Amino acid sequence: MKKVILFIPKWKFPLYILLSSLLTSVTAVAFIPTIRYLETESSRVSDLIELVGSFGLAPIVLIFSVIFISYLFPFFLYERKRYHEYLLNKMIEEVEYISEGHFGQKVTIEDEQRIGELGKKINNIVFQGEKAVEDQKKSAQVKNDLVTNVAHDLRSPLTSIVGYLNLINEDQYKDEVELRHYIQIVHNKAESLHHLINDLFEYTFVQNREALMNEVPINIEEMLNQLIIQHQYQVQNAGMEMRLFLASAMNPVVMGDGNKLARAFENLLQNAIRYGKEGKYIDIKWIDSDEMIEIEIANYGQVIPDVDIPHIFERFYRVEKSRSEHTGGSGLGLAIVKSIVELHDGLIEVKSSLGKTSFVVKLWKMISEAK
Repeated sequence: MKKVILFIPKWKFPLYILLSSLLTSVTAVAFIPTIRYLETESSRVSDLIELVGSFGLAPIVLIFSVIFISYLFPFFLYERKRYHEYLLNKMIEEVEYISEGHFGQKVTIEDEQRIGELGKKINNIVFQGEKAVEDQKKSAQVKNDLVTNVAHDLRSPLTSIVGYLNLINEDQYKDEVELRHYIQIVHNKAESLHHLINDLFEYTFVQNREALMNEVPINIEEMLNQLIIQHQYQVQNAGMEMRLFLASAMNPVVMGDGNKLARAFENLLQNAIRYGKEGKYIDIKWIDSDEMIEIEIANYGQVIPDVDIPHIFERFYRVEKSRSEHTGGSGLGLAIVKSIVELHDGLIEVKSSLGKTSFVVKLWKMISEAK
């Protein structure tokens, strides 16, 4: 009501008061003869008038005040309608401006009633549209970065393969030993390409939440024991030792895709072997609670700088910035791990300090067992 009154031009106030007063006067002129006629015709009306008159002028003032307000009220309704039309027209103009691509603009909300609710909903739609545009820009940037990184990782081995194949094709080698050396280089480069392409396909696949189709009960303790046995030779060959701290769990069972979870833990073990050789040890331990299982895989090799910790799970991100194939993998291993863990509604954390780097995977236990 206050906003409607403020909306009315000042010059209209005396006009509306004057018109209401005139109409009230006209009503009084017509009303007084009617009262006198009824007074002469009906004793009850006469008694009523006499009773009202005993209160003095107060009842008369009250009656004519009510009449005055009843005439003034339609003018207020008219101005309120004009105010709502003004708000709607203003909103239409702002929406038209926003529709031209100015998503930073918001609809002005001057009314807390239905029009205000409409404005809030429009602003929410604009916000969602603006967010969609930003997400699209980020998605385009991510795709550009993906293409750039993939192109870099593909071009280097392909250049080497083409170069050495040209040497072989042009018989530019001294003897059969050098020929075999060239062939071995080509073979190694082709293998690295094969691994990179497989990682790309797997990463793209696990990004889709619908990729987790075959959920079955999985005993994490048994899975880890199998992976440890499978990697024992590789660990020994790297001059390292695997230490186990697998306290017997009451119900170490989660619902999920066994192949994907195995790949996640396998990537973490490979990462520990690749970067933890200086520390000699790989520690595997877990914490078992009523609702979750926490699996920690730690090594004592290279420390991850604090500046790299927030980005460690990003695709193609490497702590070693030269992107050399001798100092790292495809840069997708940890990104694949994070995607797989999130597919299972789990969490993964990394901590690195004082010569120890640990990755902690937290998975929800089966609902039937988590009681």
